[in-house]
Amino acid sequence: MVVYLVGAGPGDLELITLKAVNILKKADLVIYDNLVNEDILNFADNAERIYVGKKAGTHYKSQNEINNILIEQSKNYEIIVRLKGGDPFVFGRGGEEILILIENNIAFEVIPGISSAIGIPTSIGLPVSHRTVATSFTVITGHEDPKKSNKQVKWDYTADTLIILMSVGKIKENTEALMKYRSNDTPVCVIENGTLPNERIIFGTLKDIGDKKINTPAILVIGEVVDIYKKIYK
Repeated sequence: MVVYLVGAGPGDLELITLKAVNILKKADLVIYDNLVNEDILNFADNAERIYVGKKAGTHYKSQNEINNILIEQSKNYEIIVRLKGGDPFVFGRGGEEILILIENNIAFEVIPGISSAIGIPTSIGLPVSHRTVATSFTVITGHEDPKKSNKQVKWDYTADTLIILMSVGKIKENTEALMKYRSNDTPVCVIENGTLPNERIIFGTLKDIGDKKINTPAILVIGEVVDIYKKIYK
């Protein structure tokens, strides 16, 4: 018995890896998240499915419940795919789930996926690095676990480009924190439903992006690379 932690990519069905498709075709059970494109599940048409999606404020399953599902279902199936949006290790709690599998002597393998942090900007032609304006980038969570006693996100990042995931619910709070360290007119690009047919791109600055109507899921790209993107596609 093996549990495969698999990255489903940023959304577009064709952006999942061939290795991920091959293991899905062999799967007996797929345990999948909210941000997984459900069309991807068609690759596992002979498998049982368990939905364990989590959304801000409306968790269908807690992480502890998901961990218990992995442990219990490992007794019943030979090939289990734990399918996650993007990449399992980029804010996907893949590391936490591996530790649980190790504690319970359950074999596992990780199949990486294209993270939305890079895959979505790239898909629209927005370079997260650019030789003349950005030689570094930082990927940040916009929504930390509220049960943490100490917040790890301090917002004083020095990277040229900032990419914020899971940020829509706290966009005003996050941009206000960033404006303590960056200019109010720093350019921002928001990409809603990246790589999907209903994709939407919104431009603004740190000062005004929080006043715009933005839906989830979306990522924020902050920095001078946004102006480069505008020049490329004006």
